[in-house]
Amino acid sequence: MKTHDLKCWPIYFRPMRSGNKTFEVRKNDRGYQPGDLLVLHEWDQATQRYSGNRIIAGPVTFIGYDLPGLQNGYVAMCFAELRFLDA
Repeated sequence: MKTHDLKCWPIYFRPMRSGNKTFEVRKNDRGYQPGDLLVLHEWDQATQRYSGNRIIAGPVTFIGYDLPGLQNGYVAMCFAELRFLDA
């Protein structure tokens, strides 16, 4: 099991925070595996700063590699749990 610290833009962070988004799509450049944890740090591209809000997503329960509409080299990941750590 690995822990991956990742930037997450507000446009994707907020729906996850509200419970409307329960998956994450990422470039598969880290060798994601079932059981991994993702720590998503809310990142504001305009200010180039972290908000301090975080989501711990995991463990990863499912990884889709060749899903329709998914760009080559990307994966879609589902989680068993989401924990929110607000600044």
